[in-house]
Amino acid sequence: MCSRFVLLDECPGNSESWFLARCFDALLADGVRGVVSFADPVPRRTASGRLVMPRHVGTIYAATNAVYAGRATARTVKLLPDGTVFHDRAAQKIRRAEQGHEYAAAQLLALGAPRPRPGCDPALWLREALVAVGARNVRHRGVHRYVFRLGRTRREREEIELGLPVLRPYPKRPDVEPAAA
Repeated sequence: MCSRFVLLDECPGNSESWFLARCFDALLADGVRGVVSFADPVPRRTASGRLVMPRHVGTIYAATNAVYAGRATARTVKLLPDGTVFHDRAAQKIRRAEQGHEYAAAQLLALGAPRPRPGCDPALWLREALVAVGARNVRHRGVHRYVFRLGRTRREREEIELGLPVLRPYPKRPDVEPAAA
């Protein structure tokens, strides 16, 4: 899984499409028939206002003929002071003391959350920790979802059923920057 697709401005023209084509060739050789990719149209800023992740609408995905399949589910996300999202799944791991909860808690501790007291209810600690670090709720309309069908020929690609709606036109504008929810 790749969480970000970023190339420097110094890369020659068409580097993005060339790189995607090489990745898709390798995936197809391993038997993968499709790729779902997302573009986040909402910028991420630190608590002080510094931009840490610009917004994008998936221009490279449209340019490489991905199928636009609409937006993922709208939701309210927890934005940490460093501009990262504290995901619902990470919170659930802490609340239930599931595998990986130490990593999720370490994110909050690194931002100044108090250490959990022995015997403390993990859900209570999580609520206190999020307040202590200054996490804020941000309403998100959903990321843009793109689907690539992989095949050796156009016919092979077109025979792949998506199970998602095919929407046109491609989105052109990023979302308006949201206010805290």
